[in-house]
Amino acid sequence: MTKAPLCVIAAGGTGGHMFPAQALAEALIAQGWRVKLSTDVRGARYAGGFPDAVERSQIASATFARGGIGAKLAAPFVIAGGIAMAKARMLADRPAVVVGFGGYPTIPALTAAYVLRIPCMIHEQNGILGKVNRLFARRVNAVACGAWPTALPAGVLGHHTGNPVRQAVRERAGAGYIAPGDYPMELLVIGGSQGARILSDVVPEAVALLPSSLTSNIRLAHQARAEDVDRVTGYYAEIGIKADVQPFFDDVPRRIAEAQLVISRAGASSVADLSVIGRPSILVPFAAATADHQTANARGLVEAEAAILIPERKLAPETLASEIERILTNPQAADAMARNALTAGRPDATERLVEMVDGLRGTEHR
Repeated sequence: MTKAPLCVIAAGGTGGHMFPAQALAEALIAQGWRVKLSTDVRGARYAGGFPDAVERSQIASATFARGGIGAKLAAPFVIAGGIAMAKARMLADRPAVVVGFGGYPTIPALTAAYVLRIPCMIHEQNGILGKVNRLFARRVNAVACGAWPTALPAGVLGHHTGNPVRQAVRERAGAGYIAPGDYPMELLVIGGSQGARILSDVVPEAVALLPSSLTSNIRLAHQARAEDVDRVTGYYAEIGIKADVQPFFDDVPRRIAEAQLVISRAGASSVADLSVIGRPSILVPFAAATADHQTANARGLVEAEAAILIPERKLAPETLASEIERILTNPQAADAMARNALTAGRPDATERLVEMVDGLRGTEHR
């Protein structure tokens, strides 16, 4: 009996890499592919939503950007060991295609594919290539781009697929929007693990500045770092706001769909979710993001007049309160923002990516 074709998906580090990888895995399995996930310990924390049929492999990798001098000196040897392990596994069960979604954990799988001449491609979620994707951009058969335009090295051709979203997001694509009004309204705050601190500092104070006619109707869900949860919860309680504050929401798609307004960082996955579901947003790009790629990510929603962008250096309670009030007191404008968000999305991004994977099957590594 002929085995189903195998796709090795390499991703890791953050949910921004893992969520679109999960979307591709779901779609490939539905089409009869076998899928293996290659990641590291950090990436494995975000792998809980992958289909049970996906075989998970943890392969050692390392970064030169973190840790002390000892960790940095050891990094090349850790990476070399991971490459050897990935190569051995591919020799035992040869993939038809290898797809990398960025992050240091993709180095072993992409390097092994390159050495073994296995067709491979990368997907970049952000408007600027990450370090690892930039390293492999000229060494893979194809480069898929989630944001457009994406800054690419000279001579590299990008294919605008959009950012794949998880099935839970696809199920809510274009969900009906209830514009703000004189009734309970949902305000969702999501910041990501690295960027949530400033939102925890500023958003509660901004909400406190809103008129009582708004605060009496606001129901707030706020993602905060674990060490900030008690502080943020206490502040909202003091100002009389009903708030659900947690370090991680495992039902973000549902919360986005039910929200009248979302305040968020401009991570690629968050932007994709907002554009596929279609919700007004206030975006605060993470200032420390490499090459300011979150500002590039936000460009599509901002230009579509679906989002308000506030640079981190200009984020203050008064500024944020003004924007929140402007949106929540103007239902027609908020409804237009929700509709405009849908024009910036690519709900068929997963299908586009599957087509690229299918197209590489059986080809020669370039």
